[in-house]
Amino acid sequence: MPSYRANRIAEDMKRELIALIRDLKDPRLSGKLLTVVRVAVSGDGSSAKIYISAMEGLESAREAAKGLQNAAGLLRGELGRRLRLRKAPELRFIGDDSIAAGTEIARKIAELVITDDEEDSGNEN
Repeated sequence: MPSYRANRIAEDMKRELIALIRDLKDPRLSGKLLTVVRVAVSGDGSSAKIYISAMEGLESAREAAKGLQNAAGLLRGELGRRLRLRKAPELRFIGDDSIAAGTEIARKIAELVITDDEEDSGNEN
């Protein structure tokens, strides 16, 4: 499968998975702020890795990934219908901590900016 087609399918899958995850009634998913970070579709389109991140941290994302893995068959069938794929890829959910890492980086940058501003105001006096 050409890479542009795999990329297009990955983006379409990401969009649809976000909508489908919202409707799932699994207790491992309820009350969590989940994000589909990335979808990586194999070159032949037979499998896809879906990276899930949770605002609560990596452990919460891994728990949500286990819940989503249990619903993988349902999600795979629904994706095949919605995207009109001849053969829907096998789904594998992976917990990711990129949201927590991103907020930590943003917090550190904000601290550096505040420290830099304080040093600049101290030099002006």
